[in-house]
Amino acid sequence: MPRVLVTDGGERAALAVVRSLGRAGHEVHVCGPRERTLAGSSRWARSRSVVSDPLAAPAAFAAEVRALAVRLRVEVLLPISEASLLAVLPFGERPPGVLLPFPTEPVFRAVCDKRRVLAAAERAGIAVPAQRVIERAEDRATVAPDTFRFPVVVKPSRSVCEGEGTRCKVPVQHAADWVELRVVLEDLPPEAYPVMVQQRVVGPGTGIFLLMWDGRVRASFAHRRLREKPPAGGVSVLRESVAADPVLADRAAALLASFRWQGVAMVEMKVDEGTGTPYLMEINGRFWGSLQLAVDAGVDFPALLLECAAGRAPKAPPPYRPGVRSRWEWGDVDHLLTRIRRSPAELALPAGSPGRLSTAAHVLTPWSRGRRGEVLRASDPAPFVRETIDWFLRR
Repeated sequence: MPRVLVTDGGERAALAVVRSLGRAGHEVHVCGPRERTLAGSSRWARSRSVVSDPLAAPAAFAAEVRALAVRLRVEVLLPISEASLLAVLPFGERPPGVLLPFPTEPVFRAVCDKRRVLAAAERAGIAVPAQRVIERAEDRATVAPDTFRFPVVVKPSRSVCEGEGTRCKVPVQHAADWVELRVVLEDLPPEAYPVMVQQRVVGPGTGIFLLMWDGRVRASFAHRRLREKPPAGGVSVLRESVAADPVLADRAAALLASFRWQGVAMVEMKVDEGTGTPYLMEINGRFWGSLQLAVDAGVDFPALLLECAAGRAPKAPPPYRPGVRSRWEWGDVDHLLTRIRRSPAELALPAGSPGRLSTAAHVLTPWSRGRRGEVLRASDPAPFVRETIDWFLRR
């Protein structure tokens, strides 16, 4: 079994990767911007190392990961975050003799460009939200109020924006009216542009998860979001595995194939509650936050990715169990606290959203049939302890 180095030890996806590959018999090492991390706390982590933050110091991060991979004699490097992939994918930064089972830097950058992805989605027959693109920060003054149909969602074309020697993450934001939109646009840094102002799609979020290798779908999975953080739309804190819509799955695969994608990816969509039309939100070309649910349901993406990279790609995508639920415990508590502290109007919640009491009853139920904790596992409890300490330190 090859030795593996996993970056971004504080990410939940990193924890899912470490648990998956550790159980499979791999020797897994973890690095991150601090020693005590979520994934580094796992019983399956052979070692923990501190490296620079890939956002604040991408060049230093790449050099340190390269040196660490050589020192640990790892054979596979698995960057977890978009910032880490942007730092190590350039050809000159790849550690010698270390396998990096992801696409080339130009392909990865193309998939990270939301505007380019939406244009490709339309060609693949996938609906996209109505939008206007504001190219530069100085163009904000030329935007007229009657241009938009509110509420809207404001998205930088790239989640990780690049400055001189550093990078930063710019979140998706909502605006209920013209006044809020102007405030959001004014607060964005110049490097966040171009910015897309999209009409908001109200409805459940769904994800199509794929492993593409040599132009074929080697694994697939789908889930629907039940609760999110922030509540109006963000990362899922409670989700359920579902059978993928075959037409939607085929179009998602065609979309990735149009970029000559190689590796894992999440195609994120929202289904309009009024029309039932699925709209593309974005592609995440990396391991996703809710990865543990796919593993629990029967699609072990980390192990399958390494099998593909080793030339042992499965002939057909493995089946999985619909109806499996997974909850990110402290993320769900954050969802509840936000619902208690802020009104539905402040949160831009759609009509018909569950009330505070109903939300509290569901979140505070300690056990539910078919639902598994994402971080808390009796066989590997230390990561939950680590996350609990960090959660209270942030209060």
